[in-house]
Amino acid sequence: MSNRMWGGRFASGPAEIMEEINASIGFDKRLAPQDIRGSLAHVAMLGAAGILPAEDVAAIEAGLKSVRDEIEAGRFVFKRELEDIHMSVESRLTEIVGPAAGRLHTARSRNDQVATDMKLWVRDTLDSLDQQAADLQRALAETALKHAGTVMPGFTHLQSAQPVTFGHHCLAYVEMLARDRGRFRDARARLNECPLGAAALAGTSFPIDRHATAAALGFDRPTANSLDSVADRDFALESLAAASICAVHLSRFAEELVVWTSAQFNFVKLSDGYTTGSSIMPQKRNPDAAELVRAKSGRIIGALTGLLVVMKGLPLAYSKDMQEDKEGTFDALQALSLCLAAMTGMVKDLEPNADVLARAAGSGYATATDLADWLVRELGLPFRQAHHVTGRLVGAASAKGVGLEALSLSEMQEAEPRITDAVYAVLGVANSVASRTSYGGTAPDNVRAQAQSWIERLG
Repeated sequence: MSNRMWGGRFASGPAEIMEEINASIGFDKRLAPQDIRGSLAHVAMLGAAGILPAEDVAAIEAGLKSVRDEIEAGRFVFKRELEDIHMSVESRLTEIVGPAAGRLHTARSRNDQVATDMKLWVRDTLDSLDQQAADLQRALAETALKHAGTVMPGFTHLQSAQPVTFGHHCLAYVEMLARDRGRFRDARARLNECPLGAAALAGTSFPIDRHATAAALGFDRPTANSLDSVADRDFALESLAAASICAVHLSRFAEELVVWTSAQFNFVKLSDGYTTGSSIMPQKRNPDAAELVRAKSGRIIGALTGLLVVMKGLPLAYSKDMQEDKEGTFDALQALSLCLAAMTGMVKDLEPNADVLARAAGSGYATATDLADWLVRELGLPFRQAHHVTGRLVGAASAKGVGLEALSLSEMQEAEPRITDAVYAVLGVANSVASRTSYGGTAPDNVRAQAQSWIERLG
């Protein structure tokens, strides 16, 4: 039989495979709260505009609230033959209030309805992700304050470069997350226009008040072009792009945690709460939470790529292809939420191995740049000449298998006769990090001030 909600044009029902590919109720049922919010705003507007009589408006509103209660209580039966959440809600509404339910769809289409539902869901989710990112920032800033003076190696090319502090390293991710939150908020601001009332693609001849429905649903304004209203999925793409960048940031940190917790590095410890064991090797403690955060970045980026490919060839306005926006968006944003929660837990849980970090910070001639800077600052050498002298001294220390600080003054003076014993003051890692007082540098006082500033801003 044909679908009684829309099937007047059709003499028979869809083929079994058509029903299988067409139905979206299995995943779009999560839009139920947003769908009912949109319907309540729409019917209230229809009543206020005199399009529907007050008794029908009252019956529909009461029926929608009953449907909402059934869904929240888990009593609602989602039927595959009704295709999607919109038809499912309307069908049940008809059972509750009778023919008056058919008036709810006056002056709207499933096209503008689903666009509105998706915008509401994405907006709600962006707000939640923003708060989760703030929670992670706070955990990182608190860790940074605690470890503002904990020295560790800073890396380039994963080679020891210059000493930094563990707190400074944590604050780098606070800054990344600040940009992520800015992108979430930018995406939210741009999506906050209401498609409801654009109908199928051309608007409607009914005297509706789109500004009223937009305001009722918390949008800044209605969308200005009915074609664009139903054809647009930029809001999902932009949100997925922001989510993908955030996921990359989390993945980079997760990769560091995987490396740092290895026996070879032993930079930090994670408790049993965020590690797992091996089924065959009893000594193992695997950083599975970090590894899964790293892995989930792939599915988040994949969702963005998938939707870009879906949208790239679609003419205006709506095409059924756009049904493919939901599963990827739902999955990706849910995955990012899980990653943020897991990373926040790991940051609160981890404990740096300060002694190991300090030893590593002094390895690999990490204070060579400090020596070059000293030659420029104290002896007036051009930096390129200072770089050359320092390179010779690193070579000499390497040949002896010692650190720069272990070279005698006479050995240093073979490379540059004017070097004095004052040079030894810059060769320790603690002296090195303390000297980096430029704005944004790793000096412990800088780190404390930045961490405290972030904690105050985050509340």
